[in-house]
Amino acid sequence: MRLPHPRLLVITDRRQARAPLDQILAAAFDAGCRWASVREKDLPSGEQVALARRLLPLARRHGATLTLHAEAPIAAEAGVDGVHLSAGADAQAARALMGQAALIGISVHAADEAAALTADSVDYAIAGPAYDTASKLGYGPVLGPGGIRTICRASALPVLAIGGITAGGAAEMIRAGAAGVAVMGSLMQAGDPRAVARRLLEAISVR
Repeated sequence: MRLPHPRLLVITDRRQARAPLDQILAAAFDAGCRWASVREKDLPSGEQVALARRLLPLARRHGATLTLHAEAPIAAEAGVDGVHLSAGADAQAARALMGQAALIGISVHAADEAAALTADSVDYAIAGPAYDTASKLGYGPVLGPGGIRTICRASALPVLAIGGITAGGAAEMIRAGAAGVAVMGSLMQAGDPRAVARRLLEAISVR
């Protein structure tokens, strides 16, 4: 499956959000973003499903893709467009459950993990943390442009960079070889998420 365009993925975190999630996503979609993922893993699975189902009509109105950071059965129950899996998860099982039309991604933190991915089960990878960020504590050392470049070169699949990414960092990640960027805190905490999304979209159009 082709990745949504533009390749800016907005990931939710209601605990950081300065406004209701639907308002933040609506602002990002108004700015031109066409991809969001619900990441509220502390919620019971039923509440994750309910939240994703509530946000799905908003995505549909904007022609945007909505995925779920969760286990594949939860995403399948929610009826979203795909699933983003944690590092080491069984992507082949997710593909078998959700079908070829689903958008399936997985997190990686090193080049060897990226090199092991195959296009029959995974569409893209997210690599990070690119920069220092409170959102990705405990996920390993900061990779920086050099680390992201190494992972991108090792991967046969598109790689999105994540972790502390601002507009300036987004442009740097694209120059390092990332196919796009994923952001959480910079949108969730923004006083004007529409403006922040616009700056990020401009930054990833550098190539």
